[in-house]
Amino acid sequence: MFDMLNASQVAHIAKLARLGLKDGEEDKFAHQLSDILGHMEMLNEVDTANVEPTSQVTGLTNVSREDKEERFCQKEELLNCTPLPLEKEQIRVKPVITQ
Repeated sequence: MFDMLNASQVAHIAKLARLGLKDGEEDKFAHQLSDILGHMEMLNEVDTANVEPTSQVTGLTNVSREDKEERFCQKEELLNCTPLPLEKEQIRVKPVITQ
């Protein structure tokens, strides 16, 4: 069985995960994390010697298609119909991300 984690180990794990723990939570989470790791250790007892590794169990595969460029009008038509200012043959818009 998995050895019980101590408070300093939990504090170290929390620091690595950038989690802020309140006073006394180290002991609470020591029990919970130890239980979780104990259950994970039980999985090591399962014989998987004849099991083929899998990363996808539903049988689905990625479906992709070739991108096709579709133009509904010419660039000049768009530039001529915008009320927004133009700059270097592009429509100038207000910035979305500000500092």
